[in-house]
Amino acid sequence: MAATKAIYRKSGSLKKLSAEVLQRLEACPAFKAAKTVMLYYALPDEVDTHNFVEQWAKEKQIILPVVIGDDLELRSYHGRHELAVGAYGIEEPTGPAFTEEERIECIVVPGVAFDRHGNRLGRGKGYYDRLLPRLPQAYKIGLCFPFQLVDEVPAEPFDIPMDEVIC
Repeated sequence: MAATKAIYRKSGSLKKLSAEVLQRLEACPAFKAAKTVMLYYALPDEVDTHNFVEQWAKEKQIILPVVIGDDLELRSYHGRHELAVGAYGIEEPTGPAFTEEERIECIVVPGVAFDRHGNRLGRGKGYYDRLLPRLPQAYKIGLCFPFQLVDEVPAEPFDIPMDEVIC
């Protein structure tokens, strides 16, 4: 997987792949129907969501995670002007916490790898492992590049699988 990622990064086609993956997300019925969506602001090796967040904030309430200690706090996205660089160099909203978690209908989750059963391998800090149980009502979509979809990801009984993986 690392060698494949390096080839895509070197060729500059991660942007193109990101656009293709995001087109599939836009076509997803759960995403289309949702009024309140939790997205993420991408790291350099993730599906690039920066412009996607901006685009959809005009039509949906977009929620982004903010790293606070060992947990993710949720905040509404109101534009790039309200972002500040936070933990891990990720731009994060600076406004108040979004506390109406039951309103989130769809959550888009990044990962290092996913399998066809919806299991997710994260970066090892457990942020989403602690967040997902708080959002049982939300349709969970794993978002990844095709080379991040593998046959099997190790999963524990407490892990919450994605409802769908889009790559």
